Amino acid sequence: MRMTRVFCLQIWAILWKDIRYELRSKQTWLGMGMFALLVLVIFNFTFDLHPDTVAAIAPGALWVAFIFASLLGLGRTVAAEREQTSLDRLLLTPVDRKAIYLAKLLGNLLFIGVVEIVALPVFAILFNLPIWQGSTLLTLILIVILGALGIASVGTLFSVLAAATQARELLLPILVFPLVVPVVISAVRATSVVLVPSVNEPPWLSLLLAFDVIFLSASTLLFQYVIED
Repeated sequence: MRMTRVFCLQIWAILWKDIRYELRSKQTWLGMGMFALLVLVIFNFTFDLHPDTVAAIAPGALWVAFIFASLLGLGRTVAAEREQTSLDRLLLTPVDRKAIYLAKLLGNLLFIGVVEIVALPVFAILFNLPIWQGSTLLTLILIVILGALGIASVGTLFSVLAAATQARELLLPILVFPLVVPVVISAVRATSVVLVPSVNEPPWLSLLLAFDVIFLSASTLLFQYVIED
């Protein structure tokens, strides 16, 4: 019980440090938010949207905005810590490496979540989608949370690895994109099913949850080896 309490306190201390840093700088939230909104606006004005095609295009636009904005935030957060050597100082403390990973993951989820809260209403307005019904909205929020968890679990791991290199802006997308393809496909298809219900679709939400469990477990175990390099 005492070890669990210490572990939770370590996670909270690191998470609170990251939150306070971002509240002072505001670089990550603003950059991610503006990028996501820009992608949605570009998609809205690029395609000739009709009522019979909007439901097919909108999910892809939403998740393109989310994944690129997420990677933008993941790269900036860890790179700033590397440059200021705060991550090196953190590694000198007797902190469980899994606690560091989970704290970074929760921080990234928080940053991504703020962007998604802002982007979802804009998405519904631009694409004129009725997502405000109770069951539709709750299911969509669940899909967004699970999708963000899958992206953040892999992104947190590889952002630490990429931050140690000179070409981190190029390396991070190359490492993350191939791995999160199953998560993105599942999230896009699950979003499409919510907007246009279909009885012939596979259980995309269950697949998304399964990918999240696999990626989160593997990333938690591998983080201690990546962070020491």
